[in-house]
Amino acid sequence: MPIVVMGVSGSGKTTVGRLLAQELEMPFVDGDDLHSPANKKKMADGIPLQDTDRMSWLNAIAEVLRGPPTVLACSALKRKYRDTLRDAAPNLRLVYLSGSKTLLAQRLAARSHEFMPPSMLDSQLLTLEPPQADEIGLTLDIVSLPGEITKSIADWIGIQSR
Repeated sequence: MPIVVMGVSGSGKTTVGRLLAQELEMPFVDGDDLHSPANKKKMADGIPLQDTDRMSWLNAIAEVLRGPPTVLACSALKRKYRDTLRDAAPNLRLVYLSGSKTLLAQRLAARSHEFMPPSMLDSQLLTLEPPQADEIGLTLDIVSLPGEITKSIADWIGIQSR
């Protein structure tokens, strides 16, 4: 089953996604790599993406999800974005990495990202629609270490696979 590790910038999607893919012996794809150069420039300039900007990106992610089961790191901030991904992969599992604005801001301040400046955190938090009860997903707090988060996800995936 494909797995999307989702959340706002700084939540650890890429770190946890890579660890999870390794643990589950699945391929890993970072959704950031699928953004168009125009979207990357917009974000680097501190301009939040609009739904129309995200459509080609979501379509590229959906195409990956139509292939072999993969762990994919993707913000997937809105329900309608996740619905698009589920249209491509109906058995999609979501892992939502949730954290306080303070912790997220600390993480963003401590790192350098190609096109996601810390100033974009507020717009991402405003856009975020956490997964709902009818979405197959797991919510984990990012206060835990990435290895602990990965183990929790792997345990949950094992239960989901039965």
